[in-house]
Amino acid sequence: MNSSLSHRKIGPFSVTSIGLGCMNLSHAYGKPPSDAEGTKLLYEAFDRGINFFDTAALYGLGHNETLMGGDFLKTHRNHIVLASKGGVGPADGKRVIDSRPESIRRDCEGSLKRLKTDVIDLYYLHRWDKKVPIEDAVGTLGDLVKEGKVQKIGLSEVSGPTIRKAHAVHPLSAVQTEYSLWTRNPEIAVLPTCRELDIAFVAFSPVGRGYFNSTPIDITKFVEKDIRRGMPRFYPENFSRNLVFFEALQEIAQQQGCTMAQLGLAWLLQLGQDIIPIPGTTRIDHLQEDIDADQIQLRPEVLAKINYVLTSIPIYGNRYNEVSQSEVDTEQY
Repeated sequence: MNSSLSHRKIGPFSVTSIGLGCMNLSHAYGKPPSDAEGTKLLYEAFDRGINFFDTAALYGLGHNETLMGGDFLKTHRNHIVLASKGGVGPADGKRVIDSRPESIRRDCEGSLKRLKTDVIDLYYLHRWDKKVPIEDAVGTLGDLVKEGKVQKIGLSEVSGPTIRKAHAVHPLSAVQTEYSLWTRNPEIAVLPTCRELDIAFVAFSPVGRGYFNSTPIDITKFVEKDIRRGMPRFYPENFSRNLVFFEALQEIAQQQGCTMAQLGLAWLLQLGQDIIPIPGTTRIDHLQEDIDADQIQLRPEVLAKINYVLTSIPIYGNRYNEVSQSEVDTEQY
């Protein structure tokens, strides 16, 4: 295992500054790789230094955890920090948001079985079912800790006030929310709240769901099941207008001597030691590109230029459509 990556803290865990979001090994952005290819990428991530792996019951309706729970986890279980999520999961083959205590327990048991492990290091409530008091959901997560099935707990896509209510019931070790150069909603309340309560912040989709590519992605080539087809920022009328933002940052990346993805990751890393980005990829060259971002120090003049772009060029389109937005609890710009 390569140890060149720096480390950060999530509760008692020492995790690499760049983790691996495993979702697109099973679904989301077009046809996923084969199980053999996905397993190879997991091994490569570990061999190249990553020790923090993020999965969920939802990803591929259980497939992602099953993939993780194969030879890879059997080989490296004692050397990685394993995160998974429940509260949104496969129920009769469908995506269901359900934070009832009995459902959280069912999801956790299912995850343990698919992962073939006795304990999950960090277990999140993937989405808060607003029909269930957050105190009840977190109380159940706390019970799973007491029972030894989970070591530490976290929440995903929740607001500052919800974090406070939850943390009062049982300490949270991490909060996970989308955060990138074009999605800065956490700065409203979530990130300040996490810092006040000493909770690590895990940034998913830190390269904008592929937006921060070396060249603009071709949205006309999205396959039918690509989830970006339902995200307003990728609608043709918005995507074309967002090219101004893309081109401005592309110029800054060239000045820094790094790729667009590395610019976004390095920016996040320099915002604070409490932020851990978890980019996902199906390609080993992109994996190494992400890892190398840990060694990039953005110069003060580069940071100033980034800040100017962020404050002067608008982003068109929300990150979620109305249905998906109703399922999250985060503050919005």
